[in-house]
Amino acid sequence: MSDYAVLEAAVRDRAGKGAARAIRREGHVPGVIYGGGQDVVMLKMDPRVLNARMRKTGFFATQFQVEVGGQRHRVLPKDVQFHPVTDDPIHVDFLRVTDRTRVTVDIPVRFVNEEESPGLAEGGVLNVVRHTVEVATAAGNIPEEITVDLSGMEIGDSVRIGSITLAEGVRPTIAERDFMIASVNAPMQIVEDEEVEEDEDEMDVPTVAEDEAEQEPEEED
Repeated sequence: MSDYAVLEAAVRDRAGKGAARAIRREGHVPGVIYGGGQDVVMLKMDPRVLNARMRKTGFFATQFQVEVGGQRHRVLPKDVQFHPVTDDPIHVDFLRVTDRTRVTVDIPVRFVNEEESPGLAEGGVLNVVRHTVEVATAAGNIPEEITVDLSGMEIGDSVRIGSITLAEGVRPTIAERDFMIASVNAPMQIVEDEEVEEDEDEMDVPTVAEDEAEQEPEEED
């Protein structure tokens, strides 16, 4: 278990909305650990620790050890609730896992060898359709990322999930179609209109008599 980063937390002894609000007023984020056939563990975390981890790519596909009450739990983040106005985290759920636990996670996509793509070299644009791909896998086999090699891609070429080699036991949750991950599109052509100088005397501008232009509208009774 030493391969997983440690998240420190403290035990909270009460559940319920009132207790959760009290914890937030103290400056902490309430949360729970569940699953694995064990009792639910109620906890509270420093929001700075949680935010620092959430800012990193692949947070929901990363396993941690949560240290709470003198025990360490191997977990996978499953849900974070945010305040609708401040966007601060207000609750976090962790799923207790083992190597054999089946999970569904979003894996980040990383693109490599862009300089080896003739289409991009010619000014083409990489159109990323999916920045993450949802897969089903055992917790002990979660890939860190899905790598897409852009070598040799021409304008009009695309990358679909069927062309990606995934580790054994890792399957995309969308199985009924070969969905697109990215494509190399033609560069957008910006057409600038030529500036045409027109003589004001030749412009067809409607005229209004001065007395009509200055006349104020009559108020209705």
